[in-house]
Amino acid sequence: MKPVFGPGVVYDATKKKRQVQFQSMANGLRNNRLKSYVAKIERETRTFLKQEWGEKGEVDMLQTLSDLTILTASRCLHGDDVRETLFKEVSHLYHDLDQGVTPLTVFLPNLPTKAHLKRNAARKKMISLFKGVIKNRRDDPNGNHSDGTDILSIFMEIKYKDGTPITDEEVTGLLIALLFAGQHTSCITSTWTSLFISHNPAIMQRVMQEQAEIFAKNPDAPLDLDSINNMELLHNCMKEALRLCPPLILLIRKALKDVPVSAGGKSYTIPKGDMVLISPSVGMRLPEVFPEPETFDPDRYAPGREEHKSSPYAYVAFGGGMHSCMGQNFGYLQVKTILSVLFREYEIEMINKDMPDIDYEAMVVGPKGDCRIRYKKRSKK
Repeated sequence: MKPVFGPGVVYDATKKKRQVQFQSMANGLRNNRLKSYVAKIERETRTFLKQEWGEKGEVDMLQTLSDLTILTASRCLHGDDVRETLFKEVSHLYHDLDQGVTPLTVFLPNLPTKAHLKRNAARKKMISLFKGVIKNRRDDPNGNHSDGTDILSIFMEIKYKDGTPITDEEVTGLLIALLFAGQHTSCITSTWTSLFISHNPAIMQRVMQEQAEIFAKNPDAPLDLDSINNMELLHNCMKEALRLCPPLILLIRKALKDVPVSAGGKSYTIPKGDMVLISPSVGMRLPEVFPEPETFDPDRYAPGREEHKSSPYAYVAFGGGMHSCMGQNFGYLQVKTILSVLFREYEIEMINKDMPDIDYEAMVVGPKGDCRIRYKKRSKK
């Protein structure tokens, strides 16, 4: 990923610099920040649906939610100035960066293929673009550039432990890294979650009942972090979609010491220095961990069952241990906010009676096949 993120960023940084970078990312995803992101995501979602959907029609859910995910991410990560004036350029550059990561890239990241050359040019242009944004903010700190809650604002203030300030190139690289981490995973997760719910009328009815109860006092009340956190069924639907269809199907770790393992009445030792490959797609479909693993059953996480707590690391949709995904709370918030608005505004149904297949040929695994839905504006009672 070095050609995408740039030198000195994330896993190309020294351990000390990486710790500072990760801590800054974590600070940008804390609850006090998440509270401010809810309104931003809701506004983007409502504007998008009004402009793109109208009263009724048909859409490809994967493409629609991909477009919406990057809009909401840009608002929260980059800030109002980038979202309002530079979004189209940023999204086009991101597309070229994204297309520059292929299976070949894993083995030959600097091979001068057409995709790699476009990727390299896009990163240089992205750096130039954000240098201008950063300069404008620093030259005019009281200007109307940002409300100060976006993650770019946090990255601009990073200082390493030796007192060295972060460079504009590193700031840009961190923004690219965060967008990469969340764009595919969030749009894929929101797609699967919406399709699974619409494919199960009884669950859709319960989801809508939960929404009605949360907004019983005022159906038009804006979303906030408390209301999002009260959407337990929607949360569990998202967890279950991720269990059945995790976007990352292989997690790799290195054993830093000999690790004894017991399973199936046998004992093993993973030798120090060995690489351990874990597949969430396999592990989260083990019937001894999740009974009837092929069934979409969001109630398996509810009190009284809590199958995800049946054994350590039974549920690894966001990884586990010290390298678990630090953006999972933002991911839950982003997807639940989008789907809460979408479900309350529109009735949706899948056009194809069968769920799409899982595209195991993709770098980030999503649905393969027909993701079209038919939608109709709900009548206001």
